[in-house]
Amino acid sequence: MTEDEQDLANEFLEQGYVIRPVDDKEGLDALRLGIVEIACKHLGIDVPNDVDEFLNKFQDHVSIENLNDLRLNTYRKMNALEWFRPTYYAMGRSKLAALVGNELAMQNRVNLSIQLPNDDSSLLPIHADSFGGETPYQVVQWLPLVDCYKTKTMFILPRPATERVYADFKKYEGRGLDAVFEDVKDELVWLDVPYGHVLIFSPNNLHGGAINDEPDTRWSMNCRFTGLFTPYRGAEKKLGSYYLPITTRAVTKTGMQYREPSGFTE
Repeated sequence: MTEDEQDLANEFLEQGYVIRPVDDKEGLDALRLGIVEIACKHLGIDVPNDVDEFLNKFQDHVSIENLNDLRLNTYRKMNALEWFRPTYYAMGRSKLAALVGNELAMQNRVNLSIQLPNDDSSLLPIHADSFGGETPYQVVQWLPLVDCYKTKTMFILPRPATERVYADFKKYEGRGLDAVFEDVKDELVWLDVPYGHVLIFSPNNLHGGAINDEPDTRWSMNCRFTGLFTPYRGAEKKLGSYYLPITTRAVTKTGMQYREPSGFTE
């Protein structure tokens, strides 16, 4: 590893997350504009000159009641764009290579989150992805389309505190995850992720979101990445359906195509 890669790995191992500038800012700007174009077409309005202002003040353009229809339409159309997934991957490519590897599988769809101010209809309570059958051998790449901070972002419980909770997890039996949140709320880190940066975190860490008390709308995307040969868990979380290979190397391809010769004896 280079010194930068080792620093990245050490930080990730210590806390369970890292925040860095994206690898391709021009690609990020194009990605954001593409999403704005889809949203504006759905609303029947022209694409604004100030994309950042439009996204931050999106509560002026859509009601909470109509938000999910717009989000789902944008989610479907952005994932249908041929260039979208490769561009999204490119945002954290060097960090993913250092933390996960250079033969990767990527979740088959990139998720989109839009949270209007004071909207409690799409909250994500404290959890870990492994609770839902996800492989623990993965990371989430979380990419904001606006500056995200305070309650306009997500929270995470750093790795040492998460592991302390897990070590005594049986005490929450019958009490639920709300009891976990109450016990650790003072230790949660509300991640400051400005536009132009990417967050990569282990979903084994306890994490979630709360009501956005800031005056602006939050736009963010997230997608899971794992090693191509990782142990997968659950019938619905398999390679080829939930995850798709994206960086299969030549030696792996030749190995997969190899067939033991037969039909003769020494």
